[in-house]
Amino acid sequence: MHHLPIVSLRFLAIWRRNLLVWRKLMLPSIMGNFGEPLLYLLALGYGFGRLVGDIGELPYIMFLASGIICSSAMNTSSFEALYSAYTRMTVQRTWGAMLDAPLNVDDVALGEISWAATKALISSTAILVVASVLGLVGGWQAILVLPVILLTGFCFGACAMVITAVSRSYDFFLYYFTLVMTPMLLLSGVFFPLDQLPDLVATGAFLLPLAHAVEIVRPLMLGGYPDNVLLHLAVLAVYGIGAFWVATLILRRRLMS
Repeated sequence: MHHLPIVSLRFLAIWRRNLLVWRKLMLPSIMGNFGEPLLYLLALGYGFGRLVGDIGELPYIMFLASGIICSSAMNTSSFEALYSAYTRMTVQRTWGAMLDAPLNVDDVALGEISWAATKALISSTAILVVASVLGLVGGWQAILVLPVILLTGFCFGACAMVITAVSRSYDFFLYYFTLVMTPMLLLSGVFFPLDQLPDLVATGAFLLPLAHAVEIVRPLMLGGYPDNVLLHLAVLAVYGIGAFWVATLILRRRLMS
């Protein structure tokens, strides 16, 4: 039992520290998180959408918008928990200074993951606002997307923290993006319906968390309600909590040795 993470409100000090630093670079950071997903939405939605036509009775750009919100949450939280967290751990040695304060490794890991989830929420909220302005939101239920995105950001931030914990250089992150993130992005219903895939591939997609985020967010964006919502939320939570636990185990061994 002593290997389980010790959760304390002390993580808020790390979260607040990162927020204060981010405020100094807020504008370029938002533009960076916001620009690429918006480009995907407009280029693929309006451009590629003319070739694809409708998905059932749904215009392709409306189908794509919900997927882009989920993929943005995944990418934003992953980048933060990989590159930014690794920089603070090794290059700037900010984590070492934190551990000299009355904080432990679990506080630092939870603070970093929570901050990654917050950045995912910020970037996805910006895209949701643009989608609303473009008329791609079907009803008030879209506001319920926000807590789902926060959980999704926590999930992917925790998974990325495991990679950060074992990495010895920035180059190692390329394997994670190439072998895990990119296949998951392409096979989780972001760009096309999962029922268009072979049954084995579609079943495999539901073993990964992004497909479950899309299954919740897409109906909400269209003004409806998702099916099996507790199952989808549980998968995201299990991935997030499990990855947080693994990350703390590895980081304790690495930072306290």
